[in-house]
Amino acid sequence: FEVIICDMRMPKINGAQFFQQARELAPDSQRILLTGFTDIDTTLTAINDGQIHGYIQKPWQNDLLLSCIVDSMEKYQLKKQNQALQQQINAQNIALKELNNSLEQRVEKRTKQIKQVLKQLEIANASEKHEHRSTVELLYNFINANPYLDGIKAENIANTCTQIAKQLQLPEKNIEMAAMAGYLAQIGLLAMDPQLYEHPLHELTEQQRKRYYTHPSTAQLMLMPATHLHDVSDAIYHQYEHYSGNGLPKGLKGNDIPLSAMILALARDYWDAYEQCQQTDAKKHQHALETVTRFSGTYYHPKLVHALTECRIKCIKQQSKIGSMQIITARQLTVNMVLGHALHSHNGIMLLPKGHLFSAKSIEKLQQLEAKKPSPFRIMIKSS
Repeated sequence: FEVIICDMRMPKINGAQFFQQARELAPDSQRILLTGFTDIDTTLTAINDGQIHGYIQKPWQNDLLLSCIVDSMEKYQLKKQNQALQQQINAQNIALKELNNSLEQRVEKRTKQIKQVLKQLEIANASEKHEHRSTVELLYNFINANPYLDGIKAENIANTCTQIAKQLQLPEKNIEMAAMAGYLAQIGLLAMDPQLYEHPLHELTEQQRKRYYTHPSTAQLMLMPATHLHDVSDAIYHQYEHYSGNGLPKGLKGNDIPLSAMILALARDYWDAYEQCQQTDAKKHQHALETVTRFSGTYYHPKLVHALTECRIKCIKQQSKIGSMQIITARQLTVNMVLGHALHSHNGIMLLPKGHLFSAKSIEKLQQLEAKKPSPFRIMIKSS
């Protein structure tokens, strides 16, 4: 099967149990879950055990469901093409081993074939990276759909993690991992009592605060089945470690703390301090920088604080990027426009990612969705 669709609530078996069996029988099939908001625990089980590829919240919109099915079919076909390509690559590798290096003509032929294989592997790796991003987007949608968690703050933290990592000139893989950790830093809270995060941290009792700080451990358990996100999970788990060694959960010190965790902690606390300041936007950023700088060498690695200071203007511009964009409705879209900011539905579900290049097909689908809304979409388009 290319696509398997299942409701969470069925007689004798729920969607999570069904997909766990479906994954064993048809591991390559794309799995879509139909679920209600109250099914969060079993939905998380479906993600972990059934490894679903997407979920649609009931009651669903037919156009959105059809779009999800079409996208899933395309992913399934792409996966099969990649498998065929990998078999071809393996066959070519065997052929390459049998080549004779003694003749110049064969050496030249082998060089050409190696270049072709590397190019094909590069394409396959790009597809794998897309799958990683899709997983993060799915989990981020859970955060954004929760009324007590701030998806915009998660995006600001992720953007700041990216800028710090770039300032440190880290490899592209590490930069992307830092951003993913920023997006999912709060994922563990979804499995906890909402009373622990629907109020500011300083309003919690000592016992509640202790429970709150266990959310990174919960996140690590939630992400354990996603082996390709191991480094991201590690960053989230250690996000409350302190450079001085007085943090949680292991009391790691200095460079023993994963670099991605130190970047996440700095970006997270910067935006926490920003939110706590009740002044103008410029003064909020100044207050946030002064706050984290005060703890340089105790909570945070001094080099990271310096990197944040150097790239702070970029972080502010990233947060204020709406001002440099054109805001339009779906009816005003034209082909080849580029989405400057991720577009979400009224209940916080991501419809299109940042950077999406609009085609006639995607415009038509969006216009159909907009026609059913009480108010039009506010779509942020990159200025040409």
